[in-house]
Amino acid sequence: MNIPVIMPPGVAFQNGHFTAENIINKTTHSGDLVGVFHDEAAWLALPANTPIYQVEMLQSAQGEGELFVGTTHLNPGRVGDEFYMTRGHFHQRREQGEVYIGLRGTGLLLLQDEQGKARLEQVSTGSVHIIPGATAHRLINTGSEVLSTLAVWPTIAGHDYAALAQGFALRVVLQDDKIQAKEVQNG
Repeated sequence: MNIPVIMPPGVAFQNGHFTAENIINKTTHSGDLVGVFHDEAAWLALPANTPIYQVEMLQSAQGEGELFVGTTHLNPGRVGDEFYMTRGHFHQRREQGEVYIGLRGTGLLLLQDEQGKARLEQVSTGSVHIIPGATAHRLINTGSEVLSTLAVWPTIAGHDYAALAQGFALRVVLQDDKIQAKEVQNG
């Protein structure tokens, strides 16, 4: 019997880019991140077409039991005193979790439950982050090079950005030459 051997997609761990055909690419620019950064004047001063992060995803079957695999490449930089970050989201299907693996760069993963309790995890090459269901998540690049992570999540999870219209409970800033987490006072 002659069984065919298929070459699956690959990821270059040094830079997080996929080696496959039909990659889905999406770039998020500063102008797409309305209300994300605390310092609105500094955000408005940044050209709207400034790339903040890029997501690459493998084509995937969709439905119950299927998975997406993607990489996020978050550029270094700041808006005011706040580091570049992803928009961040809950999953529409709150019970769905996600896994992040640090590929390159340094940064933080901001995690927040539905009650607003937040925590930070250090992201670096080889770090593994298990994001439980009902947990919002956002990447923050605190380093001087691109922060890349590999992510795996259920195709049925969806994204809920509206639940975070008031933002996350923490901001990560550079103050007095130190990376600091600041509680956000809403209201």
